[in-house]
Amino acid sequence: MQELTYTAPNALEWREAPEPELSSDAAALVRPLAVATCDLDALIITGQSPFAPPFALGHECVAELVDTGDAVSSLAAGELVSVPFQISCGECEPCRRGRTGNCAEVMFMSTYGFGPAVERWGGFLSDLVCVPYAEHMLVPVPDGLAPAAVASASDNISDAWRAVAPPLSDQPGAPVLVVGGAGAGSIGLYAVGLGLALGAESLLYVDADPGRRRTAEALGAETLAEVPTRLGPFPITVDASADPEGLALALRSTAPDGICTSSAIYFDPPTLPLLEMYTKGITFKTGRAHVRAAMPQVLALAATGKLQPELVTTKVVGWADARDALLEGGWTKLVIER
Repeated sequence: MQELTYTAPNALEWREAPEPELSSDAAALVRPLAVATCDLDALIITGQSPFAPPFALGHECVAELVDTGDAVSSLAAGELVSVPFQISCGECEPCRRGRTGNCAEVMFMSTYGFGPAVERWGGFLSDLVCVPYAEHMLVPVPDGLAPAAVASASDNISDAWRAVAPPLSDQPGAPVLVVGGAGAGSIGLYAVGLGLALGAESLLYVDADPGRRRTAEALGAETLAEVPTRLGPFPITVDASADPEGLALALRSTAPDGICTSSAIYFDPPTLPLLEMYTKGITFKTGRAHVRAAMPQVLALAATGKLQPELVTTKVVGWADARDALLEGGWTKLVIER
């Protein structure tokens, strides 16, 4: 089979690779049908990530189930499934507690498409992929949803979900601030769509990029191009900027006893306004999202039509055009489909 491989900064190749086999009775083989870029992919392709080449790309997808092990009874060949980018067993203590990104049964940071275990698991821009814990990992896609529309449910949309859904559950209708812009910039936009779909009374999106601001406005947000010192205060804030000034804005704009969640990756440690955070008693959360728990909720919300993730998509291209489209860049969310 073929898989699209990152070989060097700004260099991608279709390479031949052995077809995966069912690794156990609990495993499944899937054929990716719609693969979306993650915001991290833009950094990977240009050589700005810490992950050394070569490795197979792709860690957001909707796939067709091709084959299953004998112990898999709840899934059948031909089903459309969303495949989480993180490998998790569903039975260890971290998984039972919903911390599926830190499954104790696999190597730390076991993911498709990047990371220290990518040689074992491969990437979704491949003809065939093995899913080791099929009944736990695979989430059926509701009828009526186009694979291209929800390809990012397996990472970026669910990453945005954790930033807005739990806080809005605790404070229904609260206004939300999202500071966007990290990488290609889709996570902040998904946070906008999710926040409004979940009932935020208002949502302000801050980003210097005019294209992303137009998307945020189409989703229903008010927007601001400049990054001031502070705004609000907002009970719920999201830092999806990967910019120390954006992070500081989100933290300073968080109301007393509010919550700020950062989905951004900071390779260099930023300075935090810790005294202000302390005196206001705010909660700050960061870290890799545990996406498996959020995926069914994200897909269900998209099925209702309240969430329209396709509005974030910049371009949909065919499988044969994947390499050129990825190298061309300029996308917020690129989807590659068969």
